[in-house]
Amino acid sequence: MELKDLYRNRFPESALAEKNALWRVICSVFLSRYVRPSDSVVDIGAGYCEFINNIAAREKTAVDLNPDVARFASPGTRIINESCTSISTLETSSVDIVFMSNFLEHLPDKQLVLATFVESLRILKPGGKVLILQPNIRFVGGEYWDFFDHHTPLTDRSLVEALELAGFEIQQVIPRFLPYTTRSSLPQSTWLVNLYLRVPIAWRILGKQAFVVASKPIR
Repeated sequence: MELKDLYRNRFPESALAEKNALWRVICSVFLSRYVRPSDSVVDIGAGYCEFINNIAAREKTAVDLNPDVARFASPGTRIINESCTSISTLETSSVDIVFMSNFLEHLPDKQLVLATFVESLRILKPGGKVLILQPNIRFVGGEYWDFFDHHTPLTDRSLVEALELAGFEIQQVIPRFLPYTTRSSLPQSTWLVNLYLRVPIAWRILGKQAFVVASKPIR
């Protein structure tokens, strides 16, 4: 079984409308505070494009090696089928925001994680930000390995170290934010998701994913 078949079984297209509805709330209630409508945004490991389709931005780019990503991206989204460590189509210091969600754990090793951060730093404008939503193995524990394609374990602390090694300045760290998966404890109705996002004390109970914001230094 190829990975695209694995993902098709894990995330059936019939469930995409529901996931998009959840992401629409996550983007409007929480992530929009980090992304201006005038920004150029790059989604690395865009997958089914739940983030890039639902965030308000002037220019949107979906980066993913899987050519199927073009099927899921909204009209007007630029598609780049290149490696996360070498996005040659994008010029140096050309984008405002880089976003990654549930992506880094799929990379084979930590050197590729670091190389991804270095490439993100290259394409960001000075002062631009990288936003990372990532399962935190400190809180997920053994469940982290329930998915066959998870290779690299990361915590909020190791993310911070890697980002600093790549040259980023850390702006914000939320060790517990969203639950591990959309099938887990996160309320499935959009109004409950809205409420969850507005009550940080709930994150400390249900959150198993870290959220980290880092910026490219202005020199």
